[in-house]
Amino acid sequence: MTGTTAIFDRIVLIALALLSAAFDSAPARAQQDQPPDGSSIQLLHIQGRVHMLAGAGANITVQIGDNAVVLVDTGLARMSPQALAAIRSLSQKPIEFVINTSADADHTGGNHNLAQAGHFISGMGGERPGASVVSQIAVLDRMTASSDKDTAASPELWPTDTYDTDRWALFNDEAIVLEHPHAAHTDGDSIVFFRRSDVISAGDIFTPDRYPMIDTAKGGTINGEIDALNRLLDLMVPRADEEGGTYVIPGHGRVCDRAAVTNYRDMATIIRDRIEDLVKKGKSLDQVKASKPTLDYDGIYGANSGLWTTDMFIDAVYRSLSAASAKSSEKER
Repeated sequence: MTGTTAIFDRIVLIALALLSAAFDSAPARAQQDQPPDGSSIQLLHIQGRVHMLAGAGANITVQIGDNAVVLVDTGLARMSPQALAAIRSLSQKPIEFVINTSADADHTGGNHNLAQAGHFISGMGGERPGASVVSQIAVLDRMTASSDKDTAASPELWPTDTYDTDRWALFNDEAIVLEHPHAAHTDGDSIVFFRRSDVISAGDIFTPDRYPMIDTAKGGTINGEIDALNRLLDLMVPRADEEGGTYVIPGHGRVCDRAAVTNYRDMATIIRDRIEDLVKKGKSLDQVKASKPTLDYDGIYGANSGLWTTDMFIDAVYRSLSAASAKSSEKER
């Protein structure tokens, strides 16, 4: 009996040693950066050259190059002083590019304030001073549309550079690839892939603490959302068992790996299919809500109050699928 106990103790000690070694070799993303004193901003080093800044509205991605800084989204205007102080705690280099993943105010509100902390020299005349603010062209269209009260913005917040194709790229000591998924969260979304760091900034295409934020008024659709999530998964390579490897910085919420995105995509697809079946059967929105198509996921992603509720998600999916069904019927006539 004593011999058996000794063998068991030895196995436990070996297991603890292996576990300790695994934690010692954990990626740098587990390291919390130190925010400025008195700041509500939180900084997290993800991996490679990429950090996440939370607490300024939407998450802000910060890529540190040898000569410049690149930002993805800029949070709320009132949080710009704290956001800039946090960025400066990482690097004193000028901000060269600011990339907007959508036209949403919590992603673009700090455009002017943070762009003024940098510069971009293109060699072309007439450019205003400050960093280049980049977006998919639909973002600029919405921010400059005086009739669109939800997204019309002051000219100082407008993007200064746009792309119209499905894919665009820039460089800041690593390749940074922008991809435009069509009609996902909105019609102007960008996925930003930092290739060497192996980090993706997804904007509100992916929000792991809530149901997908599908803004049908700005061109968002549930089918486009699922396509965008599938594209995210195509880009991601896990370290082992669907975990680690490529990390995603969402528009809001925690940093995630491929397993979390897969579960999120599956949830969106299952709920889409349930509601689509009811739409095909001619059910009304009230009847769809009464069937509780999200019930088994509400404990994870649901909300009864706040900016994006479960009811709002069901409304958006229903409207999106109803519109797609109407278009399909017209083509068949």
